[in-house]
Amino acid sequence: QVQLVESGGGLVQAGGSLRLSCAVSGSIFSINAMGWYRQAPGKQRELVAIINSGGSTNYADSAKGRFTISRDNAKNTVYLQMNSLKPEDTAVYYCNALFLVQHPTGWGPTTVEYDYWGQGTQVTVSS
Repeated sequence: QVQLVESGGGLVQAGGSLRLSCAVSGSIFSINAMGWYRQAPGKQRELVAIINSGGSTNYADSAKGRFTISRDNAKNTVYLQMNSLKPEDTAVYYCNALFLVQHPTGWGPTTVEYDYWGQGTQVTVSS
């Protein structure tokens, strides 16, 4: 069974830093893209940052220059380093992973792509 386990959220003052981690556990063939999304109260979930298997990254405008996404392929883990945090960064942060699983069949293994979400971790930035 595949799971995404997040950690690193918490309460921090404006201008402070936090580092989020998300580890993918279970029997997977490979991980394509991994990303971080956030959802503030009363708002839709939005992309914060994403990184693909080759290391290419993409950031929301609100995250550029302050947040850095990285991944450790050996540990199947993605990180989000958040610096210069602002009260408007307060939200539940969700990890997302797009990965491949091989399933045995009578004709040989077949590869299926899955899109999983973590349980979310609260980030609160006080002014």
